[in-house]
Amino acid sequence: MADERLRILIFGAHPDDVDFTAGGTAALYARQGHEVLCVSVTNGDAGHQTEAGAYLARRRRAEAEAAGKVIGARYITLDNHDGELLPTLENRRQIIRLIRQFKPDLMMSPRPNDYHPDHRYTAQLIQDAAYMVTVPNVCADTPHLEANPVIVYVSDTFQKPYPFTADVVVAIDEVIDLKFAMLHAHTSQMYEWLPYNQGILHEVPEGDAERLAWLRRRLDGRMRQDADRFRDLLIELYGAGRGHAVVYAEAFEGCEYGGRLTPENLHRLFPFFPAGR
Repeated sequence: MADERLRILIFGAHPDDVDFTAGGTAALYARQGHEVLCVSVTNGDAGHQTEAGAYLARRRRAEAEAAGKVIGARYITLDNHDGELLPTLENRRQIIRLIRQFKPDLMMSPRPNDYHPDHRYTAQLIQDAAYMVTVPNVCADTPHLEANPVIVYVSDTFQKPYPFTADVVVAIDEVIDLKFAMLHAHTSQMYEWLPYNQGILHEVPEGDAERLAWLRRRLDGRMRQDADRFRDLLIELYGAGRGHAVVYAEAFEGCEYGGRLTPENLHRLFPFFPAGR
């Protein structure tokens, strides 16, 4: 258990987004005894080829909860329609209240530059809520925060209008099995909708163990990507020996709209690096 128990709030637009972008880091926080809340801002009720509506939303909520239990974290889905999220005042208030109720030390968010409108507007809502969480007369029914939490973006590969820049990279080799187990819990997404959408549904095996092995083979290159992209920063944070050896990692970029990620608070908020680095 770390000396200080942190409160980590990780946002994704859909059930499984958090798992892809920060599932390994979430597992490390939970393993150290920190409190982790994973949030899907939509309920996932559109992401399927044959199912939809309330039935699919309930199914995806249950899958998200199961994924959270893999690492000992709470995983909730907000009841906003998949594919219809907008940065409205009503939705901003929802995010403000959630942030205030959880009182995070650190929030993780997608960047506002993305192919999917739900991803973009999740990021926009978090940015719009960031300063407002400290304003008493906004959502006055929920006590305001005294300080703006630090916000970081999860990594992506989009290049325009500007590419992702890593400020911190976390090695997740020791919890990569847990990350894949989280993804494996999202049956409707990993083994039904995404394969259908990508034209490979016929490749999905039937058995549970066979499916997990198939998922690992299919996603392994993606999971190695951040370690390869940000090797120099891994070496800086972990030292040459371990930094060169890391296979799987997750990277994060400080968001200037929240509390700032600084050299002074980086090691407190990301308590994973060797002392003295």
